[in-house]
Amino acid sequence: MTEPEDWKRDRVGSALRGGNPTVLARLDAGFAVIGDVQFLPGYCVFISDAPGADRLTDLPRDRRLAFLAGAERLAEAVENVCGRRDADFRRINLEIQGNHDAFLHAHVWPRYSWEGEFAHGPVGQYDAGRWSDPATSLGAEHDDLREELVTELARLG
Repeated sequence: MTEPEDWKRDRVGSALRGGNPTVLARLDAGFAVIGDVQFLPGYCVFISDAPGADRLTDLPRDRRLAFLAGAERLAEAVENVCGRRDADFRRINLEIQGNHDAFLHAHVWPRYSWEGEFAHGPVGQYDAGRWSDPATSLGAEHDDLREELVTELARLG
């Protein structure tokens, strides 16, 4: 029997096979996905469509530029949607770290003034429990946000 979250073990492969439920859109060099957690509403990730690519330099230069363009397009969509949804939206933080997950991906973090002391630092300063808090896990309550992101990505072309 297949585990309900097997796709998490191979996010790139599952996206390529159409089995990653977080995918918002297929872009030129990867997939725009909504984050598993939404403690910062609108958090998304752009994942490469190149299985085995662990870092940007694993791609040929033209694919690197296409990957960065896809991450930028997702960042613009998140900025537009979050700016419309929350008057306290401040900006987007875009991060390519690769310290934990061994596949090329870029985090798109919306930042808000309601974050208080955390608003001016990296998202990594948040308590690790934020990543597993059921109260902010991606769920049906995020369907409207997901739909707005899909629509905005399509609008941006």
